[in-house]
Amino acid sequence: MMRSVCLANRLATAGLAIGLAILADPHSLRAEWPKLWRTSKPKTVAAQPATVNRATHEQNTSKQLVTPASVTIQKSAVPYEEVLELSTDPRRIKVVVPSDDPVNATAGLTLEALVALGLEQNPRIAKVSFAVEAARGRAYQAGLYPNPLVALTWDELNDKTGRSGVNTLPLVSQEIVLGGKLKLSRAAAEREIEQANWGVMAERYAMLSGIRAAYFDVLALQERVRFLCEIRGNARDVTKTFRNLRENAQLADIDVLPVEAELARYEADVESAQAEKAAAYKRLAALLGIHRLSITKVAGLFEDYSFPNYDAESTPQYVLSVHPEIQQAQWAVEKAKLVVQRAKAEPIPNLSVNGGYVRQNQNRSDDYTLGVSASIPLWNKNQGNIRATEAELCAALQEVGRVENDLTDRVAIALREYAAARKRAEMYQAVLSPAEQAQNIATADQRRNLSPLQVLELQRSLRQARLERLKSLGDAWKAAATISGLTIEDNWPPAPKRSTDVPPAPAADANKP
Repeated sequence: MMRSVCLANRLATAGLAIGLAILADPHSLRAEWPKLWRTSKPKTVAAQPATVNRATHEQNTSKQLVTPASVTIQKSAVPYEEVLELSTDPRRIKVVVPSDDPVNATAGLTLEALVALGLEQNPRIAKVSFAVEAARGRAYQAGLYPNPLVALTWDELNDKTGRSGVNTLPLVSQEIVLGGKLKLSRAAAEREIEQANWGVMAERYAMLSGIRAAYFDVLALQERVRFLCEIRGNARDVTKTFRNLRENAQLADIDVLPVEAELARYEADVESAQAEKAAAYKRLAALLGIHRLSITKVAGLFEDYSFPNYDAESTPQYVLSVHPEIQQAQWAVEKAKLVVQRAKAEPIPNLSVNGGYVRQNQNRSDDYTLGVSASIPLWNKNQGNIRATEAELCAALQEVGRVENDLTDRVAIALREYAAARKRAEMYQAVLSPAEQAQNIATADQRRNLSPLQVLELQRSLRQARLERLKSLGDAWKAAATISGLTIEDNWPPAPKRSTDVPPAPAADANKP
């Protein structure tokens, strides 16, 4: 009798120790109930990605893009675990606080240097890169199996037949997920990774487009300030000459007033252009992602670059085939399809299996308990969620069309602005050279007997034409920069080429009749 009582107490104590050990270390449960802990790993499910011209473009952008997630569902969670371990490193972001007057800025930053600086330092790229890591984490979590439930119970304590009562030490319950729910959840999350990858790419080229446009805006303002300062110097000399003529009674006050008014206008134009240039430098630094960077000059001339040729018919079609926003919208459709399948699988009940060791202290027996339970989808068959996910799928399909229309509109506006500004620049360039020659001849020819006011008016017209040409060049290159972001161009603008004519005559397009 004493032996049986001691044995019962040892078993109860052992059961309690095992239960507490399991609560302290859940991994020890694998050794005790391996069948219940065996995770059902999802099989490979091939997706049907949207029809895109992706292979050709990835050859040119694979070095800059975050590696896209696999289109198939992995059989093991190890790749996700490796990614999660790597994600603890904050993507090796190096924050640089530039000095107030950096040497490179003083010497002049080239477009290539600005682009490289933006890719390295801009936080908007790092932000969307972290979105990829977040999507990977959600995909990893979506495929994890439910945790088991461990319970320790003491029933019928202080019973007359046995004061220790009935002890269940422990009772382990495990939910068995059926219907491929985990597989579908992870598959939908995988599509979110693809969306995030394309989001990195979209943000990258939007940033590049902004930096390029800002660079040419600054370049045009630098040229404008330089030219206005030159004009102001000439206007000061002319005004001084007219004032001397007035003092010698060769000109009246009414003849000198227009010259002085012209000088005042040029003084105001110089101050306004310098303020615009300073603001453009600040904007360029902000687009680089380093708002405290002090830029005092960008290197380059408009003569260094040749205008790219964009066909008005083929460019919009190309944009619709490669732009990341289209890819994002199409992968959103794929995700929505899987979410619908997941909602339809939800009514399939999961099994709850439980088992444990029972010590009957009343009759001094060692027993075991086993149980299986499942919910019956009698009233709640997830009808509302299925309807909602089907509506979201329809919305995702419509979003593809909306993005296509939006991109077409943006490309059309950029092409229109580019063609118009380039044409104006070409017309001004075609007029300026002969006009300057005619001015020199007319000024040097004493027989024409031109008055100082006539010479001043001729100079004013040529100066205004030069300023309009600079403005047209800046507008054309800013529009071209916008197009380069839509067409996903890395090596842009075309290779620098010195030329005396800016802009050069457009090359013949083989696609046009």
